[in-house]
Formats: sequence, C-alpha cells, structure tokens
Amino acid sequence: MKITRKNGLKGTVSVPGDKSISHRSIMLGSIADGITEVHHFLQGADCLSSIACFRQMGINIENNGDIVRIHGKGLHGLKQPSDILDTGNSGTTTRLMSGILAGQNFECIVNGDASIQSRPMRRIITPLSLMGASIESLKGNDCAPLKITGKKIKGIHYDSPVSSAQVKSAILLAGLYAEGETSVTEPVLSRNHTELMLKGCGGDITSNGTTAILRPVERLEAQKIVVPGDISSAAYFMAAGLIVPGSEICIKNVGINPTRDGMIRVCQAMGGNIRMENIHEVCGEPVADIIVSHSNLHGIMIEGDIIPTLIDELPIIAVMAAFADGQTVIRDAAELKVKESDRIAVMTENLSAMGVDITPTDDGMIINGGKTPCGAQIQSHLDHRIAMSFAVAALASDGETEIIGSDCVNISYPTFYNDLFNLSK
Repeated sequence: MKITRKNGLKGTVSVPGDKSISHRSIMLGSIADGITEVHHFLQGADCLSSIACFRQMGINIENNGDIVRIHGKGLHGLKQPSDILDTGNSGTTTRLMSGILAGQNFECIVNGDASIQSRPMRRIITPLSLMGASIESLKGNDCAPLKITGKKIKGIHYDSPVSSAQVKSAILLAGLYAEGETSVTEPVLSRNHTELMLKGCGGDITSNGTTAILRPVERLEAQKIVVPGDISSAAYFMAAGLIVPGSEICIKNVGINPTRDGMIRVCQAMGGNIRMENIHEVCGEPVADIIVSHSNLHGIMIEGDIIPTLIDELPIIAVMAAFADGQTVIRDAAELKVKESDRIAVMTENLSAMGVDITPTDDGMIINGGKTPCGAQIQSHLDHRIAMSFAVAALASDGETEIIGSDCVNISYPTFYNDLFNLSK
C-alpha cells in the first residue's frame, strides 16, 4: 500500500463492530440456551476464528454478514472437536476459549499462527491450573499449542499481576464451570465487556472496585446483542481528523465504555478538538457519535491507570505525538511488547524511518514531536494496528509512504483503507 499526503479529510464514517464484544458474543452465545442474535458483528479474521472454533465444537452459527445467529446448546452442550482448534491470529479466542475448555468433559488442542505461538500463555495457564484445570504448553515454552483436558474445577480468588481483560475473562468463563465462587482482582480495571455481557445473559456476577466476583448458575439465557462501533478502530479516524489540516470527521455509533475511552481522554489532553454527540446506551454499553477536527496538538505524559483503557490505541497515539509540539512520554505500557508484535520496537523502527525523534524505553517510549515526518517504507510486521497507524501518519507526512504487509488490517478492519481514502474525495 502506497500513500501520500492528503488535505481536508471530511465526512462521516461508521467503523466495524467492537472486536472484544463480537468475540464474546460467539462464546457466550454458544454456551447459552437458545438463539443469540448479534447485530453489527465484526467480520474480521480474528472474530471469524472464534466462529470456526465453536462450529468445530458442534455449535450451529449462521453468519449472514451483519447479523450472526448462534444456536446455543447450554453450558454443557459443547462436544469434543475432531481436529485442532485453530485460533489464527487471535489472542482473545485463544485465551478466553481456554477458560471455557478448562471445565469441559473432553480433551482438545488449541493452536494458532506463528504470532500466537510466540505470545505468553503462562498468564492464563497459572490461574486455570490453580482452579484444577489441566492445561499444558506442548512445546514447554508457555505458549501455544496448548493441550487442555477438561475436568472438574474449583473457584479461586486470583490476584492478577497484570491488568488484562483476556486473563480476567478466561478465569471468569472457567468460573462458570467451577465449584464455588470465582473472583479476580486486577491492579487497574481492564475492559469489562465480559462482566457486562455475562450479566446480560443471566450470569451471577458483581464488581467491587477492581475485583469481579462470579458465582456459577444453572444456565445462561440467549439474548439479542447490538455491537457498538469499535473505539479501537475509531481511533485511527480520530487521529486522522486531528493531524490532517482542514479535516472534520464524524465517527458514528462508537462504544465509549469508560474502561475503553482512554483515547478520547488523551486527545482532549493533547488539545484536540473532539466532542461527543448523541450519547445513548445499547445493550448496557454507552455509545456516541465522535466529531473531530484538525487541531494543534501538544505533547503530554501518558501513564498509570489510563494505560489499560487505551493499550491497543498506543501505536496511533505515538503517531499523534510525532505531529504534536513538544515531548510525549508513554510509560507503564510494557504490555506492548507481547501484542501481535513488539509494538515498542516496531513503532520505534518505523517512526525513526520517518525521521521522528523517538526513544524506546522498557515500558514505553519518548517522542519529541513538532517536525513534519517524511514518507518511508514501513514494515507492518503483520500487525494490523501498526499498518493502520502508519496509513494515518502517511496522510500528513511529506512524500510517499509504502506499507509492507498492509493486508493484515483484515484481522480487525477489512474495509479500513476504503473508509479512510473515501474521506479525502
């Protein structure tokens, strides 16, 4: 993909459905009783991996594009797959599904692509094992492939060393099959879609500060789910509107859950002209239209409790920092190293190629902005968030930018380039 500078991005865009909620709708719908109907489902490769895995376990899932119907078979209705459960590039599928599999009455193997086979799974192996689960890294390196032998498990209280919705959700989903109460305490509250959706389908779950507490129930009820637009996908248009001169963009129906809204708060703190309109609630999730226009941004410090609310947005925030006056410092974000790529190293490599003054640190990066970046050849490392971030950077940079491996956006946003370029017509 080759991209050059644009001016005056204008128009309205609707981003795909939230990836986190789309994944969870498949998993909870599969183990609920009845037909779960999901509207505005994300048709990205990651979410399709979740569909494929649960189909392998005997669940009838009708995928009609925008609407997906899951014919749930109840908490104990899954059957042993005849082959390896292939999660593709999806860490969410791998980790959350492992929680469900821990309490089944069959054995299976979970594996994914090269990226998944290098991502840390000890963070779920440890708590699930404490619950009595049998979960083994077949290569002995605490990564996939994982062999999971379902058995009777017991509830625990787990003090998670990381604020991770995937870790928390794996434990809570296992708790549906456990004897007694299961609870998870995080250092800082991570995204809470699992808790909200479990409550919506009849789960007995409560939250107290950064602790989620689940008690097993006899059954979960199917529901109608309307998936809001994914704020992680909206973030690229928010950034584009702020850094490309003459721009004004309206992003419709975006989920603004307070455990996910850090991007909005950072844009405001950097001096961005950003506002929310038409705020309402859909299926327990707050939703709004987000309007952004070109702004003179300035550097800020990003650290502490806000980090879990924007961990997936940090690559595009780093791009914004390159165009902002002064210094931006990102701290407490060591989690970036274990995403689809080492995003600290990859952002440093690619922003440096564009002439940006960036210094990597153990848990983030320091970016001295204010100088217009120049076009460069960008290596996506097959990380969708890297490719999308540099597509936006290219729109406000001098010269031509070439993104190698640009098709990886299909993981979360198959129509991204079309939607972005349509704003410049």
